[in-house]
Amino acid sequence: MARLIGRKNEATQLDNIMQSSEPEFVVIFGRRRIGKTFLINQYFNNKFTFKHTGLALKNKAEQLHNFGESLRRYGSPLCPDPKDWSDAFLQLRTLLETTKPTNGKKVVFIDELPYMATVKSNLVTALEHFWNDFGNTQSDLVLIICGSATSWITKNIIKNKGGLHNRITRKIYLKQFSLAECKEYFNANNIIFSPKDILECYMVMGGVPYYLSMIEKGMSLAQNIDNMFFKRQGKLYGEFEALYSSLFEESTGYVKVIEALSKKNKGLSRKEIIAATGLPDGGTLSKILDDLDNCDFIRKYQGFNNKERNSIFQLTDFFSLFYFKFIKKYGTSDKEFWSLQLNSSVHNAWAGYAFEQLCLSHINKIEQVLGISGIQTSVSCWQSQKSENGAQIDLVINRADNIINICEIKFWNTKFNITKKYHEELLNKMQVFADETKTKKAIHLVMVTTYGLVKNEYSSIAQKEITMDDLM
Repeated sequence: MARLIGRKNEATQLDNIMQSSEPEFVVIFGRRRIGKTFLINQYFNNKFTFKHTGLALKNKAEQLHNFGESLRRYGSPLCPDPKDWSDAFLQLRTLLETTKPTNGKKVVFIDELPYMATVKSNLVTALEHFWNDFGNTQSDLVLIICGSATSWITKNIIKNKGGLHNRITRKIYLKQFSLAECKEYFNANNIIFSPKDILECYMVMGGVPYYLSMIEKGMSLAQNIDNMFFKRQGKLYGEFEALYSSLFEESTGYVKVIEALSKKNKGLSRKEIIAATGLPDGGTLSKILDDLDNCDFIRKYQGFNNKERNSIFQLTDFFSLFYFKFIKKYGTSDKEFWSLQLNSSVHNAWAGYAFEQLCLSHINKIEQVLGISGIQTSVSCWQSQKSENGAQIDLVINRADNIINICEIKFWNTKFNITKKYHEELLNKMQVFADETKTKKAIHLVMVTTYGLVKNEYSSIAQKEITMDDLM
């Protein structure tokens, strides 16, 4: 196996698959550009018994011809193009029956399967028959299917109610890199960024490996962002539209929801989403929200002690947030747009909120730093319904050991200074929280900042400090 950045858990799962004595039907799924194909190609060093990749925007005849080419490339030199998908998988079966395993396994990798499922193609039915009649009887077979159209994969394969129901043996959902993995990636590629640059890079594009691969060493982060997003025909020009259309069938409704959520930092209720988008209330909206949640574009949460029916939906995808805050709003030009925005009020307002989202996406790391990884917790936010100043708390960690951590999150260019005035605000916020929630638990303040706190007479109000170095 070639060296992989991150992906340790996924590599372990693949190790277990290769050591299994049973036939394995594996689904790899996740958003566009997340590295699904790269992971499989690297892990298996591009050595497969059979590999095929579906073609985007091609009809059934073109897909079948392409499948025939793959069959001929992997050992069926005289086979004609399949006449339909049943014939295609029958030819694949013949190939596998006449091929010896490598390292004890016959690995079949079908990439971009959703592209192959053209209208009335009967692809899924043929795949069902292939697996049920042949695949699940072959103890040395590993069938891996992959695709970026997450909603299609989920509906037609993972939640299949026909012949593939409960046939999937392993599901590997590929998430974006963590901050620590981004740092590892930059180090491996000799890209020199300061910790704060790495932090801000994550706040722009998240931990999406393909986006990170667009970054050029020897240039500042701001220069890279200008080249990727704000130059005419930049490296990621048109990426937003391609992202949603690749993931979701009929993506218009998904984009409407994302755009509505981008305008409200703390999120919207279902009722508010309906009002903002004009989408009808019903099953279609439920599917949109579920799909976006499952793909980590949004999160569904309740305020502290709130019920399920009071759920709020919040945009958490960094690239989508950045797109609506800046790319769509300001467009592209030949000017150094992002470089000129640094430390402006617009930049700082976005950075403050994006840093909050970064902390939420690294809640496991925060709990690890607090030493509570082994303690049951629930995570929420809170806003006063009574106080005149509308006191709110960015992050509430309700712990089973009789403590509540309330986290104040501050993105700052230097160490953060708790002044006398801010100290009074914190004391008031903690008191209002205790009074309104009627909690009997001890309340511990945690300050999450870029560089830590200035040590002064007020800084001791924080029971714990967490810095960006801790998050990495």
